[in-house]
Amino acid sequence: MKAIQITHNQELSVIDIESPKAPAAGEVLLKLQYVGFCGSDINTFMGRNGMALNPVIPGHEVGAIIEAVGEGVPEGLKPGMTVTCNPYTNCGKCASCRNGRVNACEHNETLGVQRNGAMKEYITLPWEKIIPAGLLTPRNCALVEPMSVGFHAVSRAQVTDIDVVLVIGCGMVGLGAVVRSVTRGATVVAADIDDDKLALAKELGASYTINTLTEDVHERLRSMTSGFGPDVVIEAVGSTQTYQMAVDEVAFTGRVICIGYAKSEVSFQTKYFVQKELDIRGSRNAMPSDFRAVIHYLERGTCPFDKLITKVIKPEEALDTMQWWGKNPGKVFRILVDFTE
Repeated sequence: MKAIQITHNQELSVIDIESPKAPAAGEVLLKLQYVGFCGSDINTFMGRNGMALNPVIPGHEVGAIIEAVGEGVPEGLKPGMTVTCNPYTNCGKCASCRNGRVNACEHNETLGVQRNGAMKEYITLPWEKIIPAGLLTPRNCALVEPMSVGFHAVSRAQVTDIDVVLVIGCGMVGLGAVVRSVTRGATVVAADIDDDKLALAKELGASYTINTLTEDVHERLRSMTSGFGPDVVIEAVGSTQTYQMAVDEVAFTGRVICIGYAKSEVSFQTKYFVQKELDIRGSRNAMPSDFRAVIHYLERGTCPFDKLITKVIKPEEALDTMQWWGKNPGKVFRILVDFTE
């Protein structure tokens, strides 16, 4: 069967690998329809992802159809169903797993990163990782996982309807945080360097937007919040400047949620940690409840799917597309690979 494989030195090829056999007991065989390229994939391609196998079959943003099920799979999972999947593993033994926070398993292996992923025609997974997609199409299913990461960050922040939430970075994950904060009734401020992304954040419910390249972030936030600053800041970029911005701009006794991985060391005025009595929390991956919440939101039909899907390509177009993305990093929300034939 056909699969996409990438290396860390800007090489990508379509390879032929053996198709999986009939699913074993407790397993589900999926026919992949659409699989998304995400930020970790372009970082792997550009040689900036030290966590990924080299080479690796990417892909953990999945829209698929159940092809077959093995013995012992619950009756609710049947051939022909449209599904997505939870692409993370958990060991069941580490501190995170012991505390019920399996999304942050110390030994997690994400599809397409620490283990080969779903960017191929078929994949077999344990039934526990299969998530029914309700009314969603397989194409739109591929948006569920990245949005769920943003949804999880909002859960980590314990956002409520009395909060002002600043989301720094309006890629797919950041937009997920915007959507979830809005559905919880918060007042949302979206910040980015790209006006097109900010316009989309506004369409998704953000009350205010700030272009951090052209506007005075501090003064804008103070004017929006009667001088207090935002109650919650969600950092969804992963840069020195945005990490520092989050700590500098959050209100006293506020919550800072960190999603992005900074590529270099970050220096802070640590006095703010104490003076503001901040809660600074990491947010990693997503829980099954976050996936269900995203599907519930997307089923409403109000999401502008076509604006979130930058390109749909065939596997043979993947190399040219990744080279283009590497030269135009700010112009992509999601690129989907079409395996429907």
